[in-house]
Amino acid sequence: MNADDKQHRAILQSIAHRAMLERGLLPDFSPAALTELSKLEAAAGVDGAPTRDLRDLLWASIDNDDSLDLDQLTVAEARPGDAARIMVAVADVDALVRNGSAIDAHARHNTTSVYTAAQMFPMLPEKLSTNLTSLNPDQERLSLVVDMEVSADGAVQASEVYRARVRNHAKLAYNSVAAWLEGSGAIPQAITEAPGLDENLRLQDRVAQRMKALRNTHGALSLQTIEAKPVFEGEELRGLEVEERNRAKSIIEDFMIAANGVIARYLSSRKLPSIRRVVRTPKRWDRIVEVAEAHGSRLPDEPDSRALEAFLARQQAADPLRFPDLSLSIIKLLGSGEYVAEPAGAPAPGHFGLAVRDYTHSTAPNRRYTDLIIQRLIKAALEGVASPYNDDELESLARHCTEEEDAANKVERQVAKSAAALLLESRVGEQFDALVTGASSKGTWARLLTMPVEGRLVQGFGGVDVGDRIRVQLISVEVERGFIDFRRVGPRRH
Repeated sequence: MNADDKQHRAILQSIAHRAMLERGLLPDFSPAALTELSKLEAAAGVDGAPTRDLRDLLWASIDNDDSLDLDQLTVAEARPGDAARIMVAVADVDALVRNGSAIDAHARHNTTSVYTAAQMFPMLPEKLSTNLTSLNPDQERLSLVVDMEVSADGAVQASEVYRARVRNHAKLAYNSVAAWLEGSGAIPQAITEAPGLDENLRLQDRVAQRMKALRNTHGALSLQTIEAKPVFEGEELRGLEVEERNRAKSIIEDFMIAANGVIARYLSSRKLPSIRRVVRTPKRWDRIVEVAEAHGSRLPDEPDSRALEAFLARQQAADPLRFPDLSLSIIKLLGSGEYVAEPAGAPAPGHFGLAVRDYTHSTAPNRRYTDLIIQRLIKAALEGVASPYNDDELESLARHCTEEEDAANKVERQVAKSAAALLLESRVGEQFDALVTGASSKGTWARLLTMPVEGRLVQGFGGVDVGDRIRVQLISVEVERGFIDFRRVGPRRH
């Protein structure tokens, strides 16, 4: 492929479209779905079900700078003794996306929005996901609210789930909110325009930190990976920008983990089935033990999330610059998450990485189909009616959502590698320090330490394993397929 004309965005869009089709995903909406969409002209109104009016609360959204599909709002109220009430409002997507509709069929097929380097393929048409079912600023919207009483130590002591009308008073972005909270940036203008929102967000920040600390004591893993976002100037790809975790992201992450736990327990208490998000006990714990030993720490022979978290905390404090590399190794060895159906009354496997037993995905119904399924189950529970899905259907859906999520991840990775290959075309022959990120019968993979780029180790991979540091030479790239090939040119280092 000739990228000399610098039409990088168009090149990557073409690659992404083809990759979607190759993985069995639908890049475009069907004529039937578009016909349905053309008949939707307004956000859903109150349908007669009991609905609370919470529009006057200081609801705000915090998301990526360029996010338009706003799934959740948060607000807090102080309680005596450093306790707090935390509320999470989730967009009522089911109010407009009916089960069995053509739009629902597209969402059910793909199961997720796919975010590639040059183009986003939304699970729902943008007229819905960024407008009619998005919790946009200054718009009245229907929502499902998870209402939690949180004690001073960060534990959820009581909770309630109900329907409500809400209004977003400020659309905020992670980076600017984090800079303000951390004292390195000015207060965002949108916060100043909503009187009282500044203190409300500071309260949310304090509660989120307590919730995170409590989860860590229970063995939740403090993992930190490097995520890269492409930077374009016009149509030309100029670099990859590393996105880091921050205090604002922690607010949303910790509140969503808590809300998803509440929803899982709520459905179970109402004798309804659900789909859980689980990460099982890691199969490669022996290798995790070896990685820890290489860093001077001893882990138990049997999987122990608390011991692993203690090791991670020590390493993050001792070597924060290299901690993302260690995190990546541990994530690879832990294995990927999956969706499993939970029949009413049945036990759930739990989530090893979050150290929680009750966990589902319910807070992003514009972007994930499992969340839309859970939303329909919540409504059934609220209305006291039978589940809209039987156990066999939920089992099939859980398996399908896991498979399609894997397909979507592969599309995203392939296009990201094509973007990286575009950037590395002129650097063939150069040498780099790298970290081994994958080692199996399918191949050995390494990520460069100087830039967030991963490629295949095609020469000199004998004797290396996940977590080893090596010196590599870039020997070839192929933009069309996203191939980046290295050979090892130095000894491995733990």
